[in-house]
Amino acid sequence: MKLESEKYCHECGRSINAKAEICPLCGVRQPIVSSYESGYGHGASNQWLITFLLCWFLGVFGVHRFYTGHTGTGILMLITFGGCGIWWLIDFIMIIVGNFKDSDGNVIRLR
Repeated sequence: MKLESEKYCHECGRSINAKAEICPLCGVRQPIVSSYESGYGHGASNQWLITFLLCWFLGVFGVHRFYTGHTGTGILMLITFGGCGIWWLIDFIMIIVGNFKDSDGNVIRLR
């Protein structure tokens, strides 16, 4: 169970000090928490679920790209209907696998 003074390591998933810049267990530098995640209370799994659902239902229109801050590529997906479905499929697989990133470079993955 995670305490207020703890966070999960971006790479190994173990609980570490919330102020730690580098995980003491795996040595990976931790990403800076965006104001979006810290300010509105959306956790990583909630962000993953919303991104997943937006991609599944409205992915050909690029709505999941707008949600994650990729406005330019979201417009391109809107114009091309998700690259005729190919771009949508690639994004959908990337979200499921856990390699899809938001505009700040943070990986959106299920925890």
